[in-house]
Amino acid sequence: MPNPNDKRLALLVLALTPLLVWSAFPAMQLPAAAFVLAVPALWWARRAPAWRLFAGTVWAAWTIAWFVLIFWLHHVTAVGMAALAAFLGALSTLWFLAARWALPRTAGAPAWGRLLVMVGLAGLWVVGEWVRGWLFTGFPWLPLAATQWRQPVLLALCPYTGAHGVSFLLILVNLGVTAWFDRLATARYDEPRRWFVPEFTTALVALLAGTFGLAGDLWHQRRQPWVSVGLVQPYIPQTLKWDPAAAAENLRILERETAKLAEAKPDFVLWPESAVPYILKVQPQIPAWLESNARGVGAPILGGVVVMEDANRPTERWYNAAAAIDPERGLQPEYYAKRHRVPFGEYVPLRAVFGWLKKFVPIGDDFQAGASAQPIVLSTRRGPVAAGVLICYEDVFSDLARASTAAGAEVLVNLTNNAWYGEGAAAYQHAAHSALRAAETRRPVVRCGNGGWSGWFDEFGGLRAELTDERGTVYFRGGGVVQLTRDERWIGRLTPYVVHGDWFVAVGAGLAALAALRVARARPSTGPRVESGIGRE
Repeated sequence: MPNPNDKRLALLVLALTPLLVWSAFPAMQLPAAAFVLAVPALWWARRAPAWRLFAGTVWAAWTIAWFVLIFWLHHVTAVGMAALAAFLGALSTLWFLAARWALPRTAGAPAWGRLLVMVGLAGLWVVGEWVRGWLFTGFPWLPLAATQWRQPVLLALCPYTGAHGVSFLLILVNLGVTAWFDRLATARYDEPRRWFVPEFTTALVALLAGTFGLAGDLWHQRRQPWVSVGLVQPYIPQTLKWDPAAAAENLRILERETAKLAEAKPDFVLWPESAVPYILKVQPQIPAWLESNARGVGAPILGGVVVMEDANRPTERWYNAAAAIDPERGLQPEYYAKRHRVPFGEYVPLRAVFGWLKKFVPIGDDFQAGASAQPIVLSTRRGPVAAGVLICYEDVFSDLARASTAAGAEVLVNLTNNAWYGEGAAAYQHAAHSALRAAETRRPVVRCGNGGWSGWFDEFGGLRAELTDERGTVYFRGGGVVQLTRDERWIGRLTPYVVHGDWFVAVGAGLAALAALRVARARPSTGPRVESGIGRE
């Protein structure tokens, strides 16, 4: 018989879930909300609601949540944004359906059985985030761990498990809090140990052990001064970025903003993704202009360029790239080519099927994917610096940052062009991933955006500098110089996560499988539950 409170709980889930999700992620940034954002739907799932109503409500709630989170995408494609939100909402709903199946069936099980189901569901969440990044290219975007991008203590697991471990802990706490509230709502007031809930206690212990228990490395840093980095934000509007009539003015903006940094004597300067509005190896005047800027600022420049190889052949190849310009040796022949391209932005996937679709980036044919993770070595006045380059949203992909670090990068550099997405949450959400990559690799991450977000994170994911103007906004034309330091204990060392990769995803899958076996053998509850408060029958 349907629970008469199902509709009331459905409305509660529909109202609270999007609000909590929106609050937890950038740019609202209330990280504590991440510890309870799944609680409303999990509370309802424990009460075995009707499957259709539960699935429809959770899908609607998470579609709304994703719609709000990625609303910045409407600047590029409003229809695509809405469709993507619905797709991501459906993926999120699958996990809650697993919870709806598991939690009611094991409500009366021994404590060890309930704990196994809890860690299994947390492991399944990790698998789901990994599958989302693998299944739908470009959307490992906003794992739950990204909510903690300004909380380096809570990123302490990252060098061991990657960001997956942080997401695991956050979901574990959501499940523990749900069990605790359920216990308080259903237990008699005079019942012994009413306040003791094994699920909540286990979640709390795991959280403390996985964060504060590993935070000694964070609190015993031995930092030393390293290099100063000039960051240039030209803030070229997307409508003008590839307009041939605006190209000369775009160059003047780059030149003017770079020259302003000369007095601060940076050790090297960063320009954002595709900062130069001409094609390298096609326009012969560009190398001389680049070298003039490097001599003017008195430091190497590492900047985003578009490179065309084999320009005079039928098989010309385009690359979204980064090139180094030395003030003495000029434009360096080696460049970094972006490894992970934006679908329908830099190439059309399955062109044989979708060939009629065009890219929204008006640059020649499809970009080719780079294959090398080798860092670009910059000759600075303080000695050589090996910079592992990540272009555009490549810092969202942990495997790319790991490969660059394993190849010898001392610092990770993200050159991006976030001006596509207006002045909303996109730049902050993107920056959150850089914090995760820094904590995972124990390498500083420096970001340079066309219009923001620019700044740097230390090896522990700690925010060290964020460029803003006099209004306090990251969206401005200008630049600045940031002073990098580094922990001497991590120079040249690789983290377990860099060496072993996504091993924790396999652990999550194993835990989920064990939990599924336990649930499958459990007998579903047949009698009505005696409840107090919301949901009493």
